[in-house]
Amino acid sequence: MEKIEMIHGSGGQATSDLIREVFVKEFWNGYLAQMNDAAVVAGGAELALTTDSFVVKPLFFQDGDIGRLAVAGTVNDLLMRGAVPEYMTVGFILEEGLPISDLKKIVHSMAKTAEEAGILIVAGDTKVVDGNGGLYINTTGVGFVPAGMEISPARIEKGDVVLVSGNLGDHHAAILSSRMSIENEIASDCAPLNDIVRSLINEGIPVHAMRDITRGGIATVCKEMAVQSGKAMLLSEELLPVNPQVKDFCALTGLDPLYMGNEGKMICILPEESAEKALSIMKKAHYGENACRIGKILRFEEEEELQIAPDIGELFLKTAIGGLRKLSVLQGEGLPRIC
Repeated sequence: MEKIEMIHGSGGQATSDLIREVFVKEFWNGYLAQMNDAAVVAGGAELALTTDSFVVKPLFFQDGDIGRLAVAGTVNDLLMRGAVPEYMTVGFILEEGLPISDLKKIVHSMAKTAEEAGILIVAGDTKVVDGNGGLYINTTGVGFVPAGMEISPARIEKGDVVLVSGNLGDHHAAILSSRMSIENEIASDCAPLNDIVRSLINEGIPVHAMRDITRGGIATVCKEMAVQSGKAMLLSEELLPVNPQVKDFCALTGLDPLYMGNEGKMICILPEESAEKALSIMKKAHYGENACRIGKILRFEEEEELQIAPDIGELFLKTAIGGLRKLSVLQGEGLPRIC
């Protein structure tokens, strides 16, 4: 059979054949070899857990696909808490009519990305439903948090610096370009951020908080962190890194890079005295060559000057012409669905 049929979800021979010929072939490891309803894995440390679902269309896009996206998104969520990603489970919901050749490409992409990220896919599930050849992925990730590691918006302090690991809006623009059949060279940035995070931690950088920039864009992420920390954050429009092609795409579509998502970029908030060293480390790491400083957490005197009430989570943007724009989270639907 060349396409997914309802029989592939029956739990019988066709299901076993699909699991063996597609999933086991790519994901094979000692834990998956147990082939039981649950994998028994090594543990013994504080755990970080995350779960996510991926419904992006199209399934394939410039420099990525739903498989790479699913692994990278899961891994990055663990990394943002300082955890070392170890294990993940994967659930596939396959629509009848999906070409098995496409499924094989996606599963292979997942396997390669998992290898890059150093995470093992140790258990999974497959269901087949009526439909038009689509595919959806649900994941759960497990990572171990090193002793003494505490990375959280609650640790953000006044005077901290805000760094970003690279250009904004690439993934959002790549997905929308594919959906609208617009030809350009904008590529998705979906990637696991292990090298950046581990390099910062291994070099002893006192990171206070990190977040990957996904749905809602950098404005939504920073506003949420400001609220969680009870601090006021100021970004500079002139410092925000945006690929020239993405800028042109935004001019064409009316999109705002502040609210466009990525799947391989992160925010890092840390003390000012560590900013330059951290920035140098990020630039040398894989996927961090365009890292830059984009803002700060306001001090008491700066809050007073702007007449901001203390301990209120606010986000402001210093515009290119010197004005001050108050930012909030994304309002409405941030089409298209990017993950």
